[in-house]
Amino acid sequence: MADKAAEEGDAAAAPANSPASQRPGWFGWRRRYPLAARVVNVGTTVLAAVLVLLVLLLPNRLDRISLLWSLRIPVEGIILAGVLLVLPPKPRRILAVLSGLFLGLFAVLKLTDMGFYQFLARPFDLVFDWILLTDGMDFLKDTFGRTGEVLAVIGVILLVIAVITLNTLAVVRLSNVLGRHRPVAVRTTLVFGTVWVLCFTLGVQFGGVAVANKGNTEVIANRIQFVRNGLGDAEVFRKEAAVDAFASTPSDQLLTGLRGKDVLFTFIESYGRIAIDDPTMAPEIDATLTEGTNRLKSAGFASRSGWLTSPVTGAGSWMAHSTFLSGLWVKNQQRYLSLTRSDRATLTSYFQKTGAWRTVGIVPGVRKSWPEGKYFGLDHIYDSTHLGYKGPYFSWTPVPDQFSLEAFQKLEHGKKDRDPIMAEIILASSHNPWSPIAHMIDWNDLGDGTVFNQIKKEGTDPKQVWKSASRVRTEYRKAIQYSLDSLTEWMQRYGDENTVLVFLGDHQPVPTVTKGTSNRDVPITIVAKDPKVLDRVADWGWTDGLKPADNAPVWGMDTFRDRFMTAFAK
Repeated sequence: MADKAAEEGDAAAAPANSPASQRPGWFGWRRRYPLAARVVNVGTTVLAAVLVLLVLLLPNRLDRISLLWSLRIPVEGIILAGVLLVLPPKPRRILAVLSGLFLGLFAVLKLTDMGFYQFLARPFDLVFDWILLTDGMDFLKDTFGRTGEVLAVIGVILLVIAVITLNTLAVVRLSNVLGRHRPVAVRTTLVFGTVWVLCFTLGVQFGGVAVANKGNTEVIANRIQFVRNGLGDAEVFRKEAAVDAFASTPSDQLLTGLRGKDVLFTFIESYGRIAIDDPTMAPEIDATLTEGTNRLKSAGFASRSGWLTSPVTGAGSWMAHSTFLSGLWVKNQQRYLSLTRSDRATLTSYFQKTGAWRTVGIVPGVRKSWPEGKYFGLDHIYDSTHLGYKGPYFSWTPVPDQFSLEAFQKLEHGKKDRDPIMAEIILASSHNPWSPIAHMIDWNDLGDGTVFNQIKKEGTDPKQVWKSASRVRTEYRKAIQYSLDSLTEWMQRYGDENTVLVFLGDHQPVPTVTKGTSNRDVPITIVAKDPKVLDRVADWGWTDGLKPADNAPVWGMDTFRDRFMTAFAK
């Protein structure tokens, strides 16, 4: 009965070359140019088929795209064709529209994944990542200006609409073709279905790529599972946050091994293991770390270095910071918001709890209200507008690192007759896009920062730098060197026997720099002049100097808080 209904319904849509199917088109051009009309008709159908196959076959990562992927047979296309062929005309059209819309949305998701893999080395999270779109817009504005941001947003909106619309029209058109040529379509679908089953059973591959492809089904199933896990993650995190080994420790027993010391926890943006391991960057970075080690030694300081594994890569610095300070694995925005709304104590708030330190934050990357700052137990926060800087932005970076550290010296560390300081310092000069970059100048010439106007003019153009991956890696390396030099020179210039510096990277840089590595390790170093400080961490097995050895211990970033507090509570 269904076959009969389909045949009756399709009778009105006669073969493409019958008079009943020939519509005059605009201004009757189809009748006046029948050959051209047929070419357009066939060409449009071919383009529709290519678009659908492209969406079904295209991986969601740019580094996996190759011609071999075009040799695959997508099982989803075979199943959809089979279902469309057995449906009567009206239900078939409805299913075609719905399938086209879904395919369009799936294409948008794949394109979004490509962008996330390029910058964050992971796919888009349907539960947690929507807030990052706003951060992306801020990054575009800071890098390319307000006009560039607006044009990019308009372009993305138009692209999304175009992708969804074209996919819907393509599936509808192919559905009509299947209906008009049902016998041929049935035989073709059966042939492809049989070939797919044989290839799947025999495991046929070309260059390591399986011919029988069901990757889209697996991607969708994984996304559904990720969403389910994400929705239940809040309760899991709440239980983890409730466990704190130091929650009931009296304040006079906390961090006793550091009393009287100025303790500085300093994050170097995007300072990842790749900077030390990559052969194209290692020689220059090694030289900078060796010079820094020697510079500190000449001032009487010793140092030890190891590795931490960050919960994020490419971006998401605030999640790495909160992981390091809270002792919890903060891997998404929901966990970050849950943490900052909780009463979970952080490393910085434990310093505040003792009453033995003034706790301050130097956060030059913060340019707007940051209510979460209070959670971290900081008595005073200096954002980019309160450091006395009158110079230019360097793309995303509001204040160069050397100036931020000098401002810390003037505003807090250099004051006389003060209490010991615990500072959280978040350096920003090595933030993507690493162009233009500031460079070291005489500390006495920093002034109000206007000296950096000329330095910026002499710098590189990010739009030109990002045309070449090798140039991006070069500028990244220079930015890391600048941050390291700023920090070690400050320590040499202003540090004393009561200064303890802990500095680390927050996460690896974007995949353009890491070349797609899945490694998330970042270096961490502790520097002190008082030998008793480093004696307390002697059993950590860290490497002497600013450069951690390849085989130095690797800890989860969330484990540092408790290890540090245990070491300095003896």
